[in-house]
Amino acid sequence: MTDTIISSASKDVILGFERPFVIIGERINPTGRKLLAAEMKAGDFSRVEADALAQVAAGAHVLDINAGIPLADEPALMAQAIRLVQSLTDVPLSIDSSVFEALQAGLEAYQGKALLNSVTGEDERLERVLPLVKKYGAAVVAICNDDNGISNDINVRFEVARKIVNRAADHGIPACDVVVDPLVMPVGAMADAAMQVLELIRRLRSELKVNTTCGASNISFGLPNRHGLNPAFISMAIGAGMTSAITNPLDTALMQAVRGADVLMNHDPQCAHWIAAYREPAPGGERGGRRGGRRRRTVKTQTAD
Repeated sequence: MTDTIISSASKDVILGFERPFVIIGERINPTGRKLLAAEMKAGDFSRVEADALAQVAAGAHVLDINAGIPLADEPALMAQAIRLVQSLTDVPLSIDSSVFEALQAGLEAYQGKALLNSVTGEDERLERVLPLVKKYGAAVVAICNDDNGISNDINVRFEVARKIVNRAADHGIPACDVVVDPLVMPVGAMADAAMQVLELIRRLRSELKVNTTCGASNISFGLPNRHGLNPAFISMAIGAGMTSAITNPLDTALMQAVRGADVLMNHDPQCAHWIAAYREPAPGGERGGRRGGRRRRTVKTQTAD
């Protein structure tokens, strides 16, 4: 069994094949959020604070932090955001940037074992980022694209993942600290995108024995009623072996799908998490929910208009 441990100064979160699914909250990201970008650039982090607290309250186990704002000092903003969020909550963080200096600044500011998001299969990127991962003892997201871009062939993407895992090992980074993103493509643009990525998830688990993550909402990009598709996809991905996702924990239908999948996969012992989230409160403030035997239920019937 492969376990990937990430941590804050006081709390561990573990990704694993037989463990509950890990939700990585995606909302602290100025991409596509003009107001958040403008506020962060101006030094106003009130929305970052609110997003952090709301996501943790909704059930996020990890928070993704991105500070990619055009013409802004991304390394400084990344470090500031990480220090702020770590002062508010004890959940571990994912440091998310394509800019090496921002990754480095984030790791320098971070307390604990971070998840570094991310490294790709380009040789130059590997030789810059992997030594950073090793130096700071982080785990890393490995994205299945390289100098040739994103392949529509899952065999090619699998080989990119294998390359990253092997190169990480060359730098003294174990496979358990590499979390592979198989790249979810929009099903509206590629009809078999979901089936392909589910097969790739199975191979990554069985052959490379690595944990996996993804940007789950990519599957529904460009389609109406995205909130209907995303929970269906994430349930199927969990069934295929995916162990985490970068997604929006404020989506109640998606969170319900995740908790339900955990129950059905036997990753929620005695349904404890499900019961804690959805048990109706006992009447009159009673504890324990039932007294004097089985509660009677009134069944309402619906008649046609």
